[in-house]
Amino acid sequence: MTVNIRATEAGDRNAWGGLYKSYAAFYGVAQTEDMRDRVWEWLMDPAHEVDGLVAEVDGVLVGLAHFRPFARPLAAGVGGYLDDLFVNPDARGAKVGEALISGVQDEGRKRGWGVVRWITADDNYRARGLYDQVATRTGWVTYDLNVDDALG
Repeated sequence: MTVNIRATEAGDRNAWGGLYKSYAAFYGVAQTEDMRDRVWEWLMDPAHEVDGLVAEVDGVLVGLAHFRPFARPLAAGVGGYLDDLFVNPDARGAKVGEALISGVQDEGRKRGWGVVRWITADDNYRARGLYDQVATRTGWVTYDLNVDDALG
């Protein structure tokens, strides 16, 4: 099985949408078609910060990765943030995830990023098995603050 990693293209919309819907379901995130349309518009807009790669095997999309730059003031540089990574369950074990991460890493090199960073769920053991092989797990803890919540 040969995995081809490439940028998302306009003709990928339906297959990408199916993968992205499955990704949202995997994480238990309620996602509508309108939400997928918005993300797709971002991916197709060269002026938007979010970019995407897809993994293709024998002409069929089997995975996706969404990424964007982020400022690193303390390092006085720029890094890349891997927001979404998903591989169709039927294609898992065929190094598709590794190929997508490598594709994002290649983009980072081209763009002068110092690091590619991502998070995953603590109980996502299968993905973490790959991540532990290709990257360094950090000691940082992540927090989310809802902008509508009052502090104190």
